[in-house]
Amino acid sequence: MTHVSTPELLALHAVRLLGVADDEAVARRFALDPAVAKELLLDGQAFGWVTWSEFAGIGGWSLTAAGRAENERGLRAELEARGGVQAVEDGYGEFLPLNARLQKACTQWQLRPTADDPLAFNDHTDAGWDQQVVDELADLADRLQPLADQLATHLDRFDGYHRRFAAALDRARAGDHAWIDQTSVDSCHKVWFELHEDLIATLNVSRG
Repeated sequence: MTHVSTPELLALHAVRLLGVADDEAVARRFALDPAVAKELLLDGQAFGWVTWSEFAGIGGWSLTAAGRAENERGLRAELEARGGVQAVEDGYGEFLPLNARLQKACTQWQLRPTADDPLAFNDHTDAGWDQQVVDELADLADRLQPLADQLATHLDRFDGYHRRFAAALDRARAGDHAWIDQTSVDSCHKVWFELHEDLIATLNVSRG
């Protein structure tokens, strides 16, 4: 049976995955009760695990170094208690070659080399070039589903990554290119980045 993480762990982990997020975004990330999420974030601030900052009237929580360490400690303790270390390590091993393909696809979406400029921006006038990228993302979506499902059998928080990635791809296929790689929406790249961060935080390994 899959394991559902505690709200305390999920609130801190949501900040880790989102980078900078307000109360509502933290609550929404793991479907936490908004009032509970707010109280947990204030507790985290008291412990020195999160800090609030604002710029131009927009504010959000971010992890401190102590909060990052606490998040990794909690994730590791949970994983070991569940006996899921080997399963997540195996999943990460399957993820890495897919991650290399995702990075290449996003680069090809942003750049289209020419004879004169190997770093020329992709102006998206070559439908064939763009379609190759979309086809690659579609294949990655197919490969992501069994991987995410397997991870979710151990830890519930891994559930949903495939659905979010597939939904973003559908939006991109419908003509909204922001859903490929923009951070302002729940794009393919953003979802994939969060999954990568989730895995490296859970296993306490470096992104490199």
